[in-house]
Amino acid sequence: MSEKLRILTDAAKYDVACTSSGVDRSNKGSGLGDTHACGICHTFAADGRCVSLLKILFTNECIYDCKYCVNRVSNDVPRTTFTPDEVCKLTIEFYRRNYIEGLFLSSGIVKNPNHTMSLIYEAIWKLRNIHHFYGYIHVKVIPGTSPEIIEKLGFLVDRMSANLELPTQESLSELAPNKHHKNIITPMKQIKDGMGHLLPGKNDGYYYPMKYGGYKSSKFVPAGQSTQMIIGATRETDYQILNVTATLYEKFKLKRVFYSGFVDVNHNIEAPSLGGHSILLREHRLYQADWLLRYYGFTAGELLSKEKPNFNMALDPKCDWAINHIEQFPVEIMRADYYTLLRVPGIGVKSAKRIVSARRYGKLEFSNLKKMGVVLKRAAFFITCNGKTMMPLNMNQDYIARSIADSDRKNTYAIDNNITYTQMNIFDMGVN
Repeated sequence: MSEKLRILTDAAKYDVACTSSGVDRSNKGSGLGDTHACGICHTFAADGRCVSLLKILFTNECIYDCKYCVNRVSNDVPRTTFTPDEVCKLTIEFYRRNYIEGLFLSSGIVKNPNHTMSLIYEAIWKLRNIHHFYGYIHVKVIPGTSPEIIEKLGFLVDRMSANLELPTQESLSELAPNKHHKNIITPMKQIKDGMGHLLPGKNDGYYYPMKYGGYKSSKFVPAGQSTQMIIGATRETDYQILNVTATLYEKFKLKRVFYSGFVDVNHNIEAPSLGGHSILLREHRLYQADWLLRYYGFTAGELLSKEKPNFNMALDPKCDWAINHIEQFPVEIMRADYYTLLRVPGIGVKSAKRIVSARRYGKLEFSNLKKMGVVLKRAAFFITCNGKTMMPLNMNQDYIARSIADSDRKNTYAIDNNITYTQMNIFDMGVN
C-alpha cells in the first residue's frame, strides 16, 4: 500500500482547496478525533500553496483528457486506485500517529463519476460509522455525480467542493473539452441549497452513531463549500478572474475560492507571458484581492477595471487602490468609521476593531496604533491621529508608491522567485 500512497499523494499535490476552518465537533469520548475551527495542522507545498490534512487522490485513473492535468487519460503514468478500506486504514493510522487531524480526498474518474463517487461515499461512510472517526473531512465532488450521492455524502463530510477548473467556458472548452461549466455549477447549487439542513429521518445509515445508542443528527456540509481555478494557463485578465470570484461568492455562498498557478506538467500549453514575473506572484495578488472582497468591503470593480485589467506586481491591491484614490486621504483615526479604516493600508480587520473600541475611552497616539497591530510604515502615509501626522505627509503618488514598494521588495522578491516555502514530504515522517 505504500506504493499506492506514494503515487496518489504525489498526484494530489496540484489540488490546493484544502483549508479546514469553519466547523467544530467533539466526539465526546465515543470515537476518534475532534474537529476544531482552527485546529487543523497545515504544511506548505514547495510552490507556496497551503496543504493540510492527509491529502490524497482516491484514484489517478481518469477517463478525461484535460491538457493541464498530469492524470489525463493520454498520459503514460503509473495508475492505481485505493479501496474504501485502504482509505480508512490510512486515515486512522496517520491520525493515531498524530500526523494528521483529518482527510482531504479528491479523485480522478474510474468508469464514470457515479461509480467513483459511490466508492468514495463507501470509504467516508465506513470512517464515520465503523471507525467512528470524527475528524475533519473534505471531499471533492466530481461533476456529473448524481444528486442522490451528493446528498448522502454531504451529511457525512465537513466540506465539499467542485472545481471550476478554469475561469471561463471558452478556456474550459479549449483545454478540457470533456468538461462543461454547467456540470460544475449544478453540484455547487445543490450544495448551496442544502447547507445547514439537518438530516431527515433516523433510519439512514449515514447518521453518526452515539456512544449509548441512537444517532447524532448531522448538518449538510457544515463547513460550506469551496472551489479552485487554474490561473495563468489561458488569457483571462485578473479583472475577469476577480469578477468570476465575486459572482461565485454571491451566488453560491462559497467559503473560499482557491487560485492554482498554472504548472505546465505536460509541456503542451503555451501560457501567456507575465511580463517577467512568476505565476506565484500573480496568484499571491489574487489571494490578497480575494481577502479584500470577503472581509474589507471592496468590490471587484473598485480594484480593477477594463482599462486597468491586471494587478500591480510591485504593490499589493489595497495599497495600489489607496494610491490611485489619494483624494480620499488622509483619514483621521479618531473620527473615521470602521469601513473607512479598513481601506487604509496597514490597518486590518483586527486593528480596525481595536481602534474603534479604544478611541471611545480616550485619545489615541501613534504609539497606541502600533501596539494595536497597525503597520505604520504603510499607514503613516494615509492617516492623521488627533490632527497630527507621524511624519510630514508627501501626498505625491509616485513618492508613496516607491516608498511602500521598496519596503515590500524583499517579500515580493521571495514570492516571485519561489524561495518563501519548503516542501514537507509525507515520507519524511518515518511512515512505513
